[in-house]
Amino acid sequence: MKDNKLNERDDNLLKASVLSEALPYMRRFSGQTVVVKYGGHAMGDDRLAQLFARDIVLLRQVGIRPIVVHGGGPQIGAMLERLNIKSEFVDGLRVTDQATVDIVEMVLSGSINKQIVSAITAAGGTAVGLSGKDGGLIRAERLKRTKRDPDSNIERVLDIGLVGEPKQIAPHVLEVFADTDVIPVIAPIGMGPDGETLNINADTAAGAIAGAMRATRLYMLTDVAGVLDADGQLISELTVSEARAQIAAGVITGGMIPKIENCIDAIQAGVEGAAIIDGRVAHTLLVELFTAGGAGTLVTRGQVMNS
Repeated sequence: MKDNKLNERDDNLLKASVLSEALPYMRRFSGQTVVVKYGGHAMGDDRLAQLFARDIVLLRQVGIRPIVVHGGGPQIGAMLERLNIKSEFVDGLRVTDQATVDIVEMVLSGSINKQIVSAITAAGGTAVGLSGKDGGLIRAERLKRTKRDPDSNIERVLDIGLVGEPKQIAPHVLEVFADTDVIPVIAPIGMGPDGETLNINADTAAGAIAGAMRATRLYMLTDVAGVLDADGQLISELTVSEARAQIAAGVITGGMIPKIENCIDAIQAGVEGAAIIDGRVAHTLLVELFTAGGAGTLVTRGQVMNS
């Protein structure tokens, strides 16, 4: 019995210590907007999804204004397969015809968006689901990709269909929630020049929204710990210039390059800092936001700042 009481006391002291460390960060970020790109493994794990929803509600309860932008690639792929609709990828982007974009919109704006809204509501928050088409939130243009033929050296334009990139964000659509307890949850669907539906990469959409909202932080939940150095060790902090140097040196490669480029674009648009964190780890968002060491890789404009 005595050992149990000692263990309980130690647990309570640990919790008090954690809260004490977090308090200065809660004060620093109170009243600030943070944009969270939610996707990857965390979305497919029910336990992690519930913890994510609780963490988002906690942010709002301590005065921070979270905006969630979510992906859904695996869920879209599963639905396309179920309906026997073939789908191809070019440079990591899904080639999207009209049949495919209809499914993309249904899955993103429908089932996934409402699942996240429901989870936040069940955790004690108030969430509203939106797509980029609502209120003209995300106006987009068709994304163009080019590829150079290695034999002829001729560059040709690839047709990837109804895939878009944000050209204009309407921040007033989200600003109406700023002084309320409502947490916007956004599906990355945009409206094209002729009113057509365009499928937008969730990382890109989150970065564009963060820049337009002048968010203090952009958090991108991924399936990796963050940016790793040449020895495979986590790099906790990078400036924009250091990030570019790591790309040029071949340290940052593959799918991490567009994520870092999204971070850089957001910072250049006015975001104070952008972090790539591991969504497979419980409470990773809170650790990144409320502790000195952080949880992933934080990219900043110049002088490095801890989260």
